[in-house]
Amino acid sequence: MIRAVIFDMDGLLIDSEPFWKEAEMQVFPFLGIPLNDAMWRETIGIRIDEVIEHYYKKFPWDLKRSSKQEVKNRIEDHLIRLIFQEGVAMNGVGETLEFFRRKEIPLALASSSDMRIINAVLKKLQLAQHFQVIYSAETENYGKPHPAVYLSTAEKLGIPPAHCLAFEDSINGLISAKAARMKCVAVPNPVLRGDKRLGIADQVLNSLAEFAEAKWRELNQG
Repeated sequence: MIRAVIFDMDGLLIDSEPFWKEAEMQVFPFLGIPLNDAMWRETIGIRIDEVIEHYYKKFPWDLKRSSKQEVKNRIEDHLIRLIFQEGVAMNGVGETLEFFRRKEIPLALASSSDMRIINAVLKKLQLAQHFQVIYSAETENYGKPHPAVYLSTAEKLGIPPAHCLAFEDSINGLISAKAARMKCVAVPNPVLRGDKRLGIADQVLNSLAEFAEAKWRELNQG
């Protein structure tokens, strides 16, 4: 029986993945990193400090010129500007949150993004009131695909992970939720549709607008 639902944020509640891509494309190439679409896709859902560390190991740059923290700040500052200028909720977000409100299912948000980004998104979309728990992986030793952020969020909800359902848009997020022993509905970024790794999801939807009572009953049967 599913007793709580945990939502990812980037690419699921808000169409922010293009913003992340633009922000990273603005910063990484100037550090000598030959960032391309394929490289960017593989890091979707990963915490930005871990993305920066990943690229530093492959393409080390002069840290005296640009520290890792400075790189992180530049990417996040650009991202937040785009969120406030252009951010919109993904299709079906309002209806899905209302679906669970009517069922009195506790909701949480668990994101790889730092809290300042989470707060920007929730303010822009006016969604904070829907979530009993709002949690960032920035305080964990490891971000997604490690399950820590989901395990901590379930603990904060007071509900065992096995009784939680996660909604995710990225492969790394999906792996994180399943490693935490949660059921997971994947609503993949269009660039990931058809990826065989989505096969570990309990359901795969084209958008949150497809989620309805029949999908909910199916998830509660197993």
